[in-house]
Amino acid sequence: MRLNELHDNPGATRSKKRIARGPGSGKGKTAGRGIKGQKSRSGVAIKGYEGGQMPLYQRLPKRGFNKPNRKAYAVVNLGLIQKFIDAGKLTGDVTEDSLIASGLVRRKLDGVRVLAKGDYSAKVSITVTGASAAAKAAVEAAGGSLTVASSASSE
Repeated sequence: MRLNELHDNPGATRSKKRIARGPGSGKGKTAGRGIKGQKSRSGVAIKGYEGGQMPLYQRLPKRGFNKPNRKAYAVVNLGLIQKFIDAGKLTGDVTEDSLIASGLVRRKLDGVRVLAKGDYSAKVSITVTGASAAAKAAVEAAGGSLTVASSASSE
């Protein structure tokens, strides 16, 4: 088999429908848009429009609230920290900068928050912006220490 002998299965590809190319094409003149009206014209975008009826997204009740100044933390689980310590990618005291340097966290955002998922057994001191109570207990049970450093703009 050569490169010039390669071809698709019969019927696998269909040629594009050429719209508005004369009466012989079967889609000439109005190009399948009908006659007159908003949708026959170009530049029309009426996605949520229901013919004057109150649209569904307006009929449904709205709930919740998105806090505009909320903090976004980079989240790390203790199990992953343990895995990186075992692999030798994290050595010494664990800080936010060492987590980024090791590749465990991509970027700091508003700080790094440690959660207690996974097994943890290293006797290492960890300094981060935030931590769950369970994570703090797990680190102290392993013989290490977890310090929550207050960020520059704490609320």
